[in-house]
Amino acid sequence: KIIKEGEDAQKTYAEFSEWCEERSKNVGFEIKTGKGEVEELKAAIAQGVSDIGALEAKVEKLAGDLSVDDADLKAATEIRSKESVSFAAEEKELVEVVGTLQRAIGILEREMKKGGASMVQLKSAGNLVQALTVLVQGSMLSTSDASRLTALVQSSTDDDDMGAPAGAVYTSQSGGIVQTLTDLLEKAEEQLDSSRKKETQDLNAFEMLQQSLKDEIKFGNKEFKESKEGIAAAGEKKATSEGDLSVTSKELESDTTALSGLHHECMTK
Repeated sequence: KIIKEGEDAQKTYAEFSEWCEERSKNVGFEIKTGKGEVEELKAAIAQGVSDIGALEAKVEKLAGDLSVDDADLKAATEIRSKESVSFAAEEKELVEVVGTLQRAIGILEREMKKGGASMVQLKSAGNLVQALTVLVQGSMLSTSDASRLTALVQSSTDDDDMGAPAGAVYTSQSGGIVQTLTDLLEKAEEQLDSSRKKETQDLNAFEMLQQSLKDEIKFGNKEFKESKEGIAAAGEKKATSEGDLSVTSKELESDTTALSGLHHECMTK
């Protein structure tokens, strides 16, 4: 009987020892797995913090860049508007000048061909102002055209003497005042052509700049939106990892306590 009891006790001890070893191995594996998960979750949280920081910095820079682009586009548009208004006024003035010169030259050439009293009066004029006065008095030229021509000739050169003798003004029917006005017409037409070319260049430059800025703004807004969405996604992922870390840490603590208790139990029995 005693031997039988001894054998039973030995068997019970062996089974208990085997259980202790198996249980210790399982809890140890759970602890090792838990520690690995904790490290992974901490790394994921750290990565989330890093990602959020980088995206927030990008958002801040994009906001600044977009603000600059918006301001540049507004400024460029305002400048173009002023340039356009200025060109329109200049073009209108030059077109009127060209028209006035063409009309005056046409009238003079016609009167030269006709001859007669008007031509005599023109040849007797002492200077350009007097010649224009003759045309106005003869209802061949409007007062406004005459005034514009007088101002134009006076502004065309600082060295011309408007009071020059008639002979200096009319060297022949093909020269004189007609030649003077023809020279002014060529200059006005060149200026008009140059002004229109400059307007075309300015407009093309503005349209290129406008398109470039609009593209930058469009792309910047797209990046801004994506970065904001990235911050939200990274924040959500980080929050999930923090929740998982809390649960896993508690489980690890519980497994560690269980293993310690198991060792104590197995050592005392």
